[in-house]
Amino acid sequence: MSGVTEHVDVAVPIRTAYDQWTQFEEFPQFMEGVQEIRQLSDTMTHWTVEIAGVKREFDAEITEQLPDERVAWRSTGGTQHSGVVTFHRLDENTSRVSLQLEFDPHGVIEQAGDKLGVVDRRAKADLQRFKTFIERRGQETGAWRGQVDRPQP
Repeated sequence: MSGVTEHVDVAVPIRTAYDQWTQFEEFPQFMEGVQEIRQLSDTMTHWTVEIAGVKREFDAEITEQLPDERVAWRSTGGTQHSGVVTFHRLDENTSRVSLQLEFDPHGVIEQAGDKLGVVDRRAKADLQRFKTFIERRGQETGAWRGQVDRPQP
């Protein structure tokens, strides 16, 4: 497994940043390679992505969601990855969004891209586009304030 850790500071209150992040169907507007995300239920999403000309579809399960704090997920088949996004209040109108990803690169192209830091750069650029997206809007496109408790071992 490979990993990526990135963060970005956004000039919006923590609630606005978190609420926007819960709008998964909006991700294609700021995530390169994400063609579509469908929210299947409160805890399941279906993703269609294209990276380096390779199209993939997979489902992801939200494993933990705490309003204004964190959203964690893992894939449930196919492409193996998991991650967590955490939200940190810097002041009344500024928040830090931190992303941690773990993924299993498949094939020669994905393994080479991983070694060359392509995923790191993409994650950083996606967070910068999220920053631009939410700061230009000044408000979220929607919100889901429900809670998903971490599974007990």
